[in-house]
Amino acid sequence: MYYRYSGAAPAPPKGATFAEARRRELQALVDTGEVTGLIGYLEGAPVGWVSLGPREHYAKLKRSPVMKPVDDQAVWSIVCFVVPAPYRGQGVARALLDGAIRYAKKRGVKLLEAYPVDKRGRSNDDFMWFGAKRMFDDAGFEEVARRKPNRPVVRIRPA
Repeated sequence: MYYRYSGAAPAPPKGATFAEARRRELQALVDTGEVTGLIGYLEGAPVGWVSLGPREHYAKLKRSPVMKPVDDQAVWSIVCFVVPAPYRGQGVARALLDGAIRYAKKRGVKLLEAYPVDKRGRSNDDFMWFGAKRMFDDAGFEEVARRKPNRPVVRIRPA
């Protein structure tokens, strides 16, 4: 939910934690029929999640110095991956990315955009929710902008 706000997230209702409030907000979006992301499963158990959708659904991207619009083309954005520690290093994020590309193609998306981390060597897993640039390169994404040394903007035409 973080990227859906242009500023700070609203305070939770009295008696609720921030996590509870964000879960309720996400559930409310899903209840309207909005697809907020894709879940990956292994033997029936959820092992990862990727958040994607029309760029305009992610208000924080407009203000971000790294992720602000490259141009005025309509794009869908991949803003984060969540893979619990026991499933990391097993190709879950890559499978989620492949699923996101297929889903975007099925929905007729013309451009799919992401904001990966591009660093030499291993990065701390806690900072890799954007995904590694190499994973996007391997999937056929091309760099279209780089506003910080380690943070490119990449795109693919899934349709």
